[in-house]
Amino acid sequence: MSTSTRTPAAASTGTGDNPWRWRVVDIVVAAVLGVATGLLFWGWNVVGGAWFGAADALTPGLGGIAVGIWLIGGVIGGLVIRKPGAALVVEVVAAIVSMLIGNVWGVSTVLSGLVQGFGAELIFALFLYRRFGLGVAVLAGIGAGAAAWVFELFYGSSPNILKSLEFNTIYLVCVAVSGAILAGVVGWLLVRALAKTGALSRFAAGRELAREI
Repeated sequence: MSTSTRTPAAASTGTGDNPWRWRVVDIVVAAVLGVATGLLFWGWNVVGGAWFGAADALTPGLGGIAVGIWLIGGVIGGLVIRKPGAALVVEVVAAIVSMLIGNVWGVSTVLSGLVQGFGAELIFALFLYRRFGLGVAVLAGIGAGAAAWVFELFYGSSPNILKSLEFNTIYLVCVAVSGAILAGVVGWLLVRALAKTGALSRFAAGRELAREI
């Protein structure tokens, strides 16, 4: 699939109706994706948290390279459902699940999910929810990462704005790279893998892969 993959406005639902109107299946799949991604977040809290700490100890700000998996919900949601709000909804549901299972960040997990989901959502909106190729997925991951960076710049008892310019520059670059690869590329590959199972046959993402095959 090329990086300029498009979903024609009238074809995304298979009818001439408003292509951006959510169907029941969209809501159900968004919830399922959110829960599944939330479980992924929960596992990554241990693996990614350790990676973050080790990298940050090596060079302050380098820990951002581990952040990408926490940004993947918005990318996957946008790529699969392809409607306004999908990236935001999946990322927020995932954050809620991660919080409810238990992590060290508590309610700030949900606030982060809101911001990160909005960052990914903004990219899909810029392309008018018509392009869903690898390039857009990468940009959505970067958008989620940039939003997370801004949020952490001002949020918390020790916001990053109190830290050095060097730290914030390194952290921004690392978060952007991690968002591009771990959220964008990996998210795009996961959607492709899911589509191959036939689970996305009622979505454009699944029909596109079927046409390729």
